[in-house]
Amino acid sequence: MITINWNEFKEFKKHRHGDGDNFDALLEFLKSYYNMTSPIDIFETLHNDDLSLMMLEKRSIAEAEDLESYLFKIVR
Repeated sequence: MITINWNEFKEFKKHRHGDGDNFDALLEFLKSYYNMTSPIDIFETLHNDDLSLMMLEKRSIAEAEDLESYLFKIVR
């Protein structure tokens, strides 16, 4: 299981271009830094981190399918 490196995330955010909140930036970070493409892997990583879990709960994302729907919405 992957543990999110929050220090690297902070550096990633400094050089990130684009709009969106911290959750969107975190999703981009996981895709970029950890080379994650599977919504299931992304969800499991987020679900096993306290701060990320709060972000999921705030968006009512309770399972990988919810995250997949969220990802589909932000791509459009």
